[in-house]
Amino acid sequence: MHTKNLTELAKGLREREFSSVEFTQACLERVGRLDEQLNCFITVTAEQALRQAHAADARIQSGEAGPLTGIPFAHKDIFCTQGVKTSCGSKMLDNFISPYDATVTQYLNEAGAVMIGKTNMDEFAMGSSNETSFYGPVKNPWDPQRVPGGSSGGSAAAVAARLVPASTGTDTGGSIRQPAALCGITGLKPTYGRVSRYGMIAFASSLDQGGPLTRSAEDAAIMLGAMAGFDARDSTSVDRPVEDYMVGLNDSLEGLKIGLPKEFFGAGLAGGVADAVTAALGEYEKLGATLVDISLPNTSLAVPTYYVVAPAECSSNLSRMDGVRFGYRASDPQDLEDLYTRSRGEGFGPEVKRRIMIGTYALSAGYYDAYYHKAQQVRRLIREDFLKAFETIDVIMGPTAPTAAFRLGEKSDAPITMYLSDIYTIAVNLAGLPGLSIPAGLTDGLPLGLQVIGNYFEEARLLNIAHRFQQVTDWHELAPQGFE
Repeated sequence: MHTKNLTELAKGLREREFSSVEFTQACLERVGRLDEQLNCFITVTAEQALRQAHAADARIQSGEAGPLTGIPFAHKDIFCTQGVKTSCGSKMLDNFISPYDATVTQYLNEAGAVMIGKTNMDEFAMGSSNETSFYGPVKNPWDPQRVPGGSSGGSAAAVAARLVPASTGTDTGGSIRQPAALCGITGLKPTYGRVSRYGMIAFASSLDQGGPLTRSAEDAAIMLGAMAGFDARDSTSVDRPVEDYMVGLNDSLEGLKIGLPKEFFGAGLAGGVADAVTAALGEYEKLGATLVDISLPNTSLAVPTYYVVAPAECSSNLSRMDGVRFGYRASDPQDLEDLYTRSRGEGFGPEVKRRIMIGTYALSAGYYDAYYHKAQQVRRLIREDFLKAFETIDVIMGPTAPTAAFRLGEKSDAPITMYLSDIYTIAVNLAGLPGLSIPAGLTDGLPLGLQVIGNYFEEARLLNIAHRFQQVTDWHELAPQGFE
């Protein structure tokens, strides 16, 4: 069962080939047997999963099933889940049991999906390798000596290892797309505002966006259909109808104009990645697309802009973690200042502290205009680059990440080098655009990703473009050895 896609699983459940309880038990067995090698899960919710599976079987029996009813999935441990620990990969929230569900959690519950557990992640989503987690690093199933990418590394590795058929993730600067590329799966970051952020613990509020991690574009279309929608509780949610993302999956790509930014193919791009992207673009030409050279001139400013905006917003968001109302609390504080200082000092890890300090500095009196305000001005220029490009082309393509998965510990002591892992993805978040990564090849036995970037709310077009590629290639069907 673990080799089937979501459409095949839904068909098997409807036709009584197997029950949701049987499939859920099979997933739990694989997690119990294989996750020790990978460390994908922080919490496994076996009892709750089986209750949900029994309810799903009853719903299927009554003929009220949807495309996700009875299908197990994993939830990134950044989405609040009522009665279940929501840690954000941090000691700070190691004892936090959420009293409510995030909107995405609610929507997936209503769809009848079965939550197997909560996945490991970089602490408060701050990282590109899943090495900053309080619960230890996640290992890449293609090579356990290498990182799965981050911050949604636990979700990506769980899907790649066939522990679950689908998972949720969040993307602030590439945290769905980069781990999808490094683990050989499909990852979609929707347009900002398409998926509710209510109950999704905030890192950088103007950048964060939830989305699906799946094995294929078709599966991503099913997941996004359940996750998306307007939410009055989220002030940044866009009141726009949710499309049926399955309808246009097989549309022709004849005449599609693909923009290739010269800035995505320069220094720093590994040869194996460049070769895989070039081969993938050749497949698109066979499908009727035209390649057009373009320029996004402010791309080089994306990383420094992001690392002012994101830390500034995280500094503000994480100020609520003070040891008073919830989360980690230092023992025997001498006074209020000691409580604040030691709770935050002991509860946060090094990368989170680094970003809080950077962000606090950027927002401080005398520096706000020089840093945060200036970064927002540059952010607008980056957005305008994309909008100008979309006047003449339909989508933009290029590598998702500059290299394949790197070794655990290889970049831990070099934060700037680590930050450059997201050099091709960050600008998409700054502009609020949708972006998708699909498997496009292997180099030295490690998967590589092709990134497809679209205009606002063109998720259906991106999924169509990805699906047509996956109909003529089999990169998305490859499984890491030992997890077939």
